[in-house]
Amino acid sequence: MRYMATYDMMETIRNTNQWLGATARTLASYPHMAMLPNPAIRWMAAWGEVTERSFERMVAKPDWGIDTMTCDDGKDHLVQVRTVVERPFGDLLHFEVAGRETQPRKILLVAPMSGHYATLLRSTVKSLITNCEVYVTDWHNARDIPVSAGKFDVEDYTLYLVDFMRHLGPDTHVIAVCQPAPLTLAATAYLAEADPDAQPRSLTLIGGPIDPDGNPTDVTDFGHRVTMGQLEETMCQRVGFKYAGVGRRVYPGLLQLSSFMSMNLDRHSSAFSEQIMRVARGEASDHDPHNKFYDEYLAVMDMPAEFYLSTVERIFKRREIAKNEFTVEGKPVDIGKITTVAVKTVEGANDDISAPGQCVAALDLLTGLPPEKKASHVEPGAGHYGIFAGRSWRNNIRPLVLGFIDQNSDAPTKGQGLTVVN
Repeated sequence: MRYMATYDMMETIRNTNQWLGATARTLASYPHMAMLPNPAIRWMAAWGEVTERSFERMVAKPDWGIDTMTCDDGKDHLVQVRTVVERPFGDLLHFEVAGRETQPRKILLVAPMSGHYATLLRSTVKSLITNCEVYVTDWHNARDIPVSAGKFDVEDYTLYLVDFMRHLGPDTHVIAVCQPAPLTLAATAYLAEADPDAQPRSLTLIGGPIDPDGNPTDVTDFGHRVTMGQLEETMCQRVGFKYAGVGRRVYPGLLQLSSFMSMNLDRHSSAFSEQIMRVARGEASDHDPHNKFYDEYLAVMDMPAEFYLSTVERIFKRREIAKNEFTVEGKPVDIGKITTVAVKTVEGANDDISAPGQCVAALDLLTGLPPEKKASHVEPGAGHYGIFAGRSWRNNIRPLVLGFIDQNSDAPTKGQGLTVVN
């Protein structure tokens, strides 16, 4: 019960700060305040505006904001986000482009379940839907999922991916970004043995911790330092009475956000101080760089506690994927069973979350896959975010990934190798 009280206390603090911001903004904007020629009044209004917006975004799911798209035919087309598979913990979305012929490239973009919504991949989706049929995993906020829906751990996550791949069919090309990379590799191996005809044509793993010890970072060091008991006691709480998932054990989004912010506290403090001054000077706007970034960054979601704990224990501590010892429902998943799916890894040279060496470790596990079906790329100067969004993705990585997909779009023939793009 005390964990529910703690959860509700965090929400109370967030709500109070949002109210304080709204109050300061309203008070300082009252017409009579204009009679006081004091710059502190304008600063208070700016502080209130930035504070209210920031704390409000923490509990709001961002919109995809992809309404139209200029495609290769040079025309603007309407885009509709349609749910094609609906499940309690996550849906499969399709970005339908009206008035355009179905594109030959069918891509399943596996979004991370790591504190932020799938909309974190908005720019990635935009760059792909111009000439691809794009499907995305849209994971739900655990606070909104009733306890009656049951648990959700790394095995359930893997089986969700298996179902999504089966639904899309074997002509699919899968791109897994960051956290889901090891579990997407496991899901592909699961299909290789259980349902070979449902395997995708290719698998691209971007900045994922296949082997966290391949090149340790602060993230992996943290996983080794703390015990599972400490994590369960300090990080996991029960959803409070305000939400549909009341009583469900979660790793709260607000707690995750405090961890994210503390890693670069000086930079975030400076960013908000500068934004307050910009608002006070009338230089800010609804869609300026600060708001575009923090509207997404501050929007966090609760993770099921069992998913968070099993990820730390099985992927990071016991390294079950790295050792090829992962099991689903008691059945071993042998990554060496993958023999026809072309696999490419992408890493950023300056990635301080999944450092170079962690993701490329997947290729050594693919003992049944011919060398000509394996490829890897390390992007010079790119950090973690840059390898799936931003300039590095748009200019260098995206063309390589699409070239890899095109080279491996034909149905594999037994005994025939595939040409890959490095």
